[in-house]
Amino acid sequence: MTTSPDTPSSAPRPEDENLGIGASLAYGLQHVLTMYGGIVAVPLIVGQAAGLSPADIGLLIAASLFAGGLATLLQTLGLPFFGCQLPLVQGVSFAGVATMIAIISSDGSGGLPVVFGAVIAAAFIGLLITPVFSRITKFFPPLVNGIVITIIGLTLMPVAARWAMGGNSQAADFGSMANIGLAALTLVTVLVLSKLGNASISRLSILLAMVIGTLVAVALGMADFSKVSEGPLLAFPTPFHFGMPTFQVAAIISMLIVIIVTLVETSADILAVGDIIETKVDSKRLGDGLRADMISSMFAPIFGSFTQSAFAQNVGLVAVTGVKSRYVVASAGLILVTLGLLPVMGRLIAAVPTSVLGGAGVVLFGTVAASGIRTLSKVDYRNNMNLIIVATAIGFGMIPIAAPTFYHQFPAWFETIFHSGISSAAIMAILLNLVFNHVKTGNSDQQSVFAAGSERTLCYQDIAALNDGDYFKGGKLFDAEGREVPLQVASAPASRSGGEQVLAAVADS
Repeated sequence: MTTSPDTPSSAPRPEDENLGIGASLAYGLQHVLTMYGGIVAVPLIVGQAAGLSPADIGLLIAASLFAGGLATLLQTLGLPFFGCQLPLVQGVSFAGVATMIAIISSDGSGGLPVVFGAVIAAAFIGLLITPVFSRITKFFPPLVNGIVITIIGLTLMPVAARWAMGGNSQAADFGSMANIGLAALTLVTVLVLSKLGNASISRLSILLAMVIGTLVAVALGMADFSKVSEGPLLAFPTPFHFGMPTFQVAAIISMLIVIIVTLVETSADILAVGDIIETKVDSKRLGDGLRADMISSMFAPIFGSFTQSAFAQNVGLVAVTGVKSRYVVASAGLILVTLGLLPVMGRLIAAVPTSVLGGAGVVLFGTVAASGIRTLSKVDYRNNMNLIIVATAIGFGMIPIAAPTFYHQFPAWFETIFHSGISSAAIMAILLNLVFNHVKTGNSDQQSVFAAGSERTLCYQDIAALNDGDYFKGGKLFDAEGREVPLQVASAPASRSGGEQVLAAVADS
């Protein structure tokens, strides 16, 4: 573990590694390809709900790319009080889609100015309350952190499945063997390159697999690049193109719930990537990251974008490639800004078949879940209720994944919070950890059926100290001649749980 940015240390932080311009751009492009489908989906959905023309929807997409790039640069490079300086890609958050569509529908006049006003006001309130969220790190032990990381991966798996099937459920070829076969080819390519390639090829396996998958798609007539040349080559997002923001109390309250959910999810992503790259994330660093999120969300509507948040799928990419450098992700931010200014580049990346993204997504999102499981393996399950906390929180987080309409009959504010499996699992894990592990009042002194008993363990060093013919009898150790061997009680090594004692057999010399 390394120290926080404000703590002097001779050991460099892993996220500060500089791989050079060429490698940073290559790995950064891989990050952009991973999250591109997600960052353009929100403006597509919201723009269609607002009844915008294709040209205006294109402006929404360009604005989202531009704002996401600036937010990524702020989060990775950082300014005083803003930016956690971790490899996190920022982009439009999915958490607010339902709320923004509801605001547009209730407004009746297109509603985008009301949406933008609500985002600005709610993000400002979120900026004011970040000190509260930045002090919750003690409530995110490996127990809670592992649950959230696992659910992040599981939540994203349906996205990978839809991508593999073609992405557009209304298309005639959705779910066709051609689409799924292309996704499978991409997945196999990732695995082959990871196994047979050298370190550089292995790290770029996702990007190379996407390129190979796209070339195969072109050869099979499954990719269309004919529209790449259509439209302007250069376009700067025009401030307030859709009108000046309008501030309505009801819309702001609805969006504030989204901001709170975003704060919870961003906190989880910051802690998750800190755990993956094995660097220290303290309350100050977490607060800097949350403030970057909120200030980015405040300024994004000026250019025509929405709430900004860390992208969980890119956390998975960090885990897969092992590339921990924040400068790589900063390069991704520069590419996003460029795409926002050069719509032709955006159209080029948009032409990558969705099925190719789906094949890579299986590995990416599965790796996130695997990282969570690895974190949960560090949890002590002996003589406590941690097992039932993990079981309940993961089960609760799986509800909106398994049954997306489960909360449709609940109040709108409740559905906004719990329709996300990530926020559902995070809230449940935090609450149960508080109730069972922090608030001791009312805890039964009888062992619960869910509490795993202490297992018996022996250190390898202890076994190695035994001689042929040694045996235990009546709690005592005897050698082959029947002479008792004294037992010494030794303190446990630092790597073992506190208070545990190890019996070390020491023979008389």
